[in-house]
Amino acid sequence: IRLAVLPDTQTYTNEYPYIFHSQTAWIQENAGKIDFAIHVGDITNANNATQWPRAANAFALMENDVPLTFVPGNHDTGGNNAQLRNTDGMNAALPYSKFSVKPSFGGAMTAGRMENTWSTFSKDGYDFLIMCIEFAPRDIVLAWAGQVIQAHPMHNVIINTHAYLYSDDLRMSDLYGHKWTPSTYGLYDESNGDANDGEQIWDKLVKLYPNIFMVVCGHVLNDGTGTLVSEGVNGNKVYQMLANYQKGVIGTENGGNGFLRLIDIDTKNHKIDVQTYSTLLNTY
Repeated sequence: IRLAVLPDTQTYTNEYPYIFHSQTAWIQENAGKIDFAIHVGDITNANNATQWPRAANAFALMENDVPLTFVPGNHDTGGNNAQLRNTDGMNAALPYSKFSVKPSFGGAMTAGRMENTWSTFSKDGYDFLIMCIEFAPRDIVLAWAGQVIQAHPMHNVIINTHAYLYSDDLRMSDLYGHKWTPSTYGLYDESNGDANDGEQIWDKLVKLYPNIFMVVCGHVLNDGTGTLVSEGVNGNKVYQMLANYQKGVIGTENGGNGFLRLIDIDTKNHKIDVQTYSTLLNTY
């Protein structure tokens, strides 16, 4: 089983659309070997009418050959005003009407909207569920996600959300003095309702269900990577991974040089292998 995880593509949609195209074209060329493509958010940099068509065009190269799922990042949620939680641009460019008819599509929290969705696929006798939740998810979103997961007890669940793990291998939280937490974006003020950081997502959702085994995310700069294995309350191990190569990440060139994550799940030997591959440079 192979998953292709696309880290933040915001620099590509802003400056290097051809690199985003190289990623999705490569996924399409390898469609027979890739079971699902997962985008961790910040699809665009400015959430505007120039960048959304670029993203939609990149996705269009592969979306008929490889199942695709995605979440909005803070840059896709109102641009510089993430506290507005405005994902109209994403919903117009990547509409529910297109993705909801795909065989892999399970459902959405809000009919007609793509910010909180779930998808399924089956292979090697295993059923998988990919739960995609918004940036700094509200309590109502985490409760909904829990209900969907509870209704699929035999599915192996992967959580996809934009901001969850930090580059120090801890879950994002103001408790640890982390940057780029929901509070940074004004998402905890009274006018806005609630929001949840990585530690809160863990407490309110991830640790509670025995069939959750993986979380993927992006968002964080510094060296842009992080890994954490934690045990849920039911004794299950959860493999949590951050990958981000956008502009501003240490040592990154051209907004990420086309690097994406390939996660191979070996069901026979019960192993997970993770590689980081550049479709632009053809290097690992």
